[in-house]
Amino acid sequence: MKRLAFKMYLNEGQKEEYQKRHNEIWPELKKLLKEAGVSEYSIFLDEETNILFAFQKVSGGGGSQNLGQTEIVQRWWKNMSDIMQTNEDNSPVSVELPEVFYME
Repeated sequence: MKRLAFKMYLNEGQKEEYQKRHNEIWPELKKLLKEAGVSEYSIFLDEETNILFAFQKVSGGGGSQNLGQTEIVQRWWKNMSDIMQTNEDNSPVSVELPEVFYME
């Protein structure tokens, strides 16, 4: 099991809408993530900077960031593109973060 972390960028004033959409996450997207080996997926918000910090455990080679070729994820990206910074393909602008400390 590996641990992945990355950051994304929420648009100003979109905290409640971001939370609402994730509270209503599509069942087929949740199923896809679990089937891809993603577990313990958390996203935190730094309200001073609007930076989202995401953490997930992954069994296997990928993670949520590697599912962009699927139709479900592409629809999710489009659904989220109005409230966060995105690339031209609607994928969230994200930066992988290297792990520098871990305590079990």
